Amino acid sequence: MPFDHPLPPLPVQPDGVAWPTKAWPESPPAPDTDTARLNRLLDRAFTDPAPETMGETHAFLAVQGGQIVAERYWRDFTPGSTFPSWSEAKSITQALIGILVRDGKIDIHAPADVPEWQEADDPRRAITLDMLLRMSSGLKFIEDYVPGSVSDVIEMLFGSGQLDVAAYAASQPLEHEPDTFWSYSSGTSNIVARCAARALGADADTFREFMFWELFSPIGMRSPLPKFDAAGTFIGSSFCYCTARDFARFGLLYLRDGVWDGTRILPEGWADYARTPTPAVPDTETLGYGAHWWLDMAGPGSFSCNGYEGQYTVLVPEKDLILVRHGKSPLEAKDAVQAWIADVADCF
Repeated sequence: MPFDHPLPPLPVQPDGVAWPTKAWPESPPAPDTDTARLNRLLDRAFTDPAPETMGETHAFLAVQGGQIVAERYWRDFTPGSTFPSWSEAKSITQALIGILVRDGKIDIHAPADVPEWQEADDPRRAITLDMLLRMSSGLKFIEDYVPGSVSDVIEMLFGSGQLDVAAYAASQPLEHEPDTFWSYSSGTSNIVARCAARALGADADTFREFMFWELFSPIGMRSPLPKFDAAGTFIGSSFCYCTARDFARFGLLYLRDGVWDGTRILPEGWADYARTPTPAVPDTETLGYGAHWWLDMAGPGSFSCNGYEGQYTVLVPEKDLILVRHGKSPLEAKDAVQAWIADVADCF
């Protein structure tokens, strides 16, 4: 679904607020926060047993002005608990590509480096990393999470494709001319992750070191547990476990335009690239899509990492706000969880 609103400016770290490289600064919510409504929303989400309309909410974190202003956990979960990323990992993959762009090691507008597409008459040779990041490659891929249904994502992650997820995705034929049709696909993210490794000439161990050296460690993310397949590819579509506080650090990096405590981690303009709408998104989609980031869940100008079963890191630039929610919500509860997040954002 295309959105034509201008991109709101990304806020800078407030003076006197420490960067959370070692520990998160904390403060009460700002005086204009509707704390009574916020607490009602949190009480509803953290009901035990969980409400059927939303499923289980395991963790919630709100960061405003660079400080934690609200945090809650369910049952035995704590700030030290790690949570599945599912497709939040796609946005981490986008950051890794950005670092390679920063270093001049990859060109997102050049044909993607995919060995399966190198025959001279293969129309897939026209596919660029930009098209893959925007889910507009035209490749066939069925993104269905219902057991028993025809599903490329389940076959890739848990079936015949699990030993080499990028090869499985890259073997798919074109269904549409590249850059003309939007279709959400975890397969494309794993092709992107393998392109990143090929640009580095890296095996799994080297790529893991790259992830920590260039992205995680500089911003204080100590908990990430990225998963690799047997071929050595980071499963960048789905698997990077983190604590809620570390997902918030990742969100803060983008909310601060890719700069962390005076050091540019992502190239200039990369966060804007992530949140620039993809024109080919159909009107049937309730959210917009940028480049491996979703758009407008918490109002115009917001952008987010969205994962299966209700994993979310949502950025609201106009409020200098980050909302992190992790849980286990059935697919039919997705709209209710997203509406709840929008209501929470409205409290600030």
